[in-house]
Amino acid sequence: MASVSDADVLVGPLGAVAADIEVAGPPGRQALRMFLRNRAAVFGVILFVAVLLMTIFGPMLYDNDASDIVARPVLAPGSEGAPLLGTDYLGRDVLAGVISGGRVSLLVAAMAALMVVFIGVTIGATAGYYGGWVDTVLMRFTEFFQVLPALLFAMVIVALFTPSIATISVAIGLVAWPSIARLTRAEFLRLKNLEYVKAARAIGAGDWSIMSRVIFPNALPPLIVSASLLMGAALLFEAGLAFLGLSDPNTLSWGLMIGLNRANFLSAWWSVTFPGLAIFVTVLSFSLIGDGLQDAFNPKLRGR
Repeated sequence: MASVSDADVLVGPLGAVAADIEVAGPPGRQALRMFLRNRAAVFGVILFVAVLLMTIFGPMLYDNDASDIVARPVLAPGSEGAPLLGTDYLGRDVLAGVISGGRVSLLVAAMAALMVVFIGVTIGATAGYYGGWVDTVLMRFTEFFQVLPALLFAMVIVALFTPSIATISVAIGLVAWPSIARLTRAEFLRLKNLEYVKAARAIGAGDWSIMSRVIFPNALPPLIVSASLLMGAALLFEAGLAFLGLSDPNTLSWGLMIGLNRANFLSAWWSVTFPGLAIFVTVLSFSLIGDGLQDAFNPKLRGR
């Protein structure tokens, strides 16, 4: 006598929802294996973890304060009495500045990315799911922000308010969300008419339940990839604003270190080069991770 499985019990529209979500759900183990086989992506993870550990545990292992004057100004690395990476134009420890500034730069990038994802996903999901006049209004609103010069708009926001970590994060978030919104809208437009979504609607699921529990999990892969790349873009944006002096002068970041020492670049290259290398390595790690996630979530490459 044949046994009755769980799949046999799930009949009707509810069974269709369960079966289709299982097939169309976010990639799991296969995506992870694909990601781990990508050497560049794994190298990106190693780079990012190294930067993160440096910013978290660096002050415990290297206790020089980034704001203290420890030696003569513009002492080159390796000079007598100079710290490991030399001193800046005021005589502050460059290595201590790189370690301390990393916390601020990564914090701003993370806060800005979270804000971008929240605004972009909310607007994009609403526009893509409801369509009609809701889609038209929200997309015109998105296009208004998309055509604004991002850097100039962010500069105006920071200049109007007191420069701080929160202000810079909000400024970056307000100028960077349209791309996430359009990507989310495209995914919701693609998924909302699939069979398992229609089945969920047929069994009485509400709009919020369908959007958050049925469509959104299946739209996550491209959004995760975009968010990882967005972290690097937000870090560069913060560095650009700090370089232009539009940041909190009392909060050291990598971009602010470059901006403060740019006049001494030819005579004290190390004071600009090492913070710049920290930005380069961190952005490179985000790019490698993003490329690896994109390949891992690509169903065409998963069987290779």
